[in-house]
Amino acid sequence: MTTRIRSILEQLEQTREDLLALSDDIWLSIDHNDSQALEDGVAFKKQYNAKVAAFDKLAGELSALVQQFTAVKLDDGTSEGDRSARGRERTNRDLDQYQAHGLDEDFTFKRPYGFRLEEEAQSDIKTWRRLYELICLSLQKRDPGRFSRLPDDPRFTTRRGNPVFSRDPLALRSAMPLPGGIYAEVNLSANHLRDQMKLLLMKSTFRSGTSYSKDSRQDQTRDYCLGQVFAVF
Repeated sequence: MTTRIRSILEQLEQTREDLLALSDDIWLSIDHNDSQALEDGVAFKKQYNAKVAAFDKLAGELSALVQQFTAVKLDDGTSEGDRSARGRERTNRDLDQYQAHGLDEDFTFKRPYGFRLEEEAQSDIKTWRRLYELICLSLQKRDPGRFSRLPDDPRFTTRRGNPVFSRDPLALRSAMPLPGGIYAEVNLSANHLRDQMKLLLMKSTFRSGTSYSKDSRQDQTRDYCLGQVFAVF
């Protein structure tokens, strides 16, 4: 029963992420030099975004209700391993079975699996939101002071003036609570979450990370120009 409930909750999260990815795909497929196609695309996006926002809100409330009643938590399935040398070795062996990816890749319709960030490694991650949350939690532990100032950093404000981090959950479309009274916007597609993770790693100047997918059993590490590397899917 618990496995089935968690599977349904994970599918619900994945559907939310897929709907956001589909929006990006459709928008990129429009010929922006065709004024009529662009006009139709804008009209579609407005309707689509409104309905996805409504679905996202309902899905979040439904997920919270089920988790509260059943005591089955989405993050219970994440394998953080223990912090002992043996625990880290076990998680790293698990990750070594999968292909590493970099933050310059397209994450559309891909599924996360785990990540490495310096000495930290985690696996069995099912959604991009959860991966993003774990990266944020890891960086917050490393430098709580710097993390607490993220809402004041202009780089974490979109071109339309929307905050990516805030101390007020009502300022975000879908707020994910983090330590220190910080909230993160998570109504974002996989590629937009990727961009935020890249910014976070650049700001925090972490030097290593790796990403993994279920598509291949080959391991490969990517380094970034500012010294971050990273681990996902």
